Amino acid sequence: MLQLNKVHHIAIICSDYKRSKTFYTEILGFTIVKETYRVERRSYKLDLALNGRYVIELFSFPDPPPRVSRPEAAGLRHLAFEVDDLDMAVRGLREYDIAVEDIRTDDITGKRFAFFTDPDNLPLELYEK
Repeated sequence: MLQLNKVHHIAIICSDYKRSKTFYTEILGFTIVKETYRVERRSYKLDLALNGRYVIELFSFPDPPPRVSRPEAAGLRHLAFEVDDLDMAVRGLREYDIAVEDIRTDDITGKRFAFFTDPDNLPLELYEK
């Protein structure tokens, strides 16, 4: 069996680089590790960290095709972020006029969670610690 250590990073392709950069840094609180513009690709690559740990590579490419996310499509379903206080996190997102689904409780774990989307409708989840 292959021995994996951890998830190294998650790559996300956005349709509007400036809007997504603002969303992930100013709203979700990721910090910028490195920002690179690749002229030959007309593409940005933004390395983002959460609590000092490298987590997301945010890419921009000219005219990326939309990805189907609803109804449930095969492939990556969503990204989930752990929070200490789900009510406070949901209120914080709503202060930015971000639509957040009602808080639900996971039938298996008994933990509370809520879904929202990034600027490209990538499903994101807040999961209470």
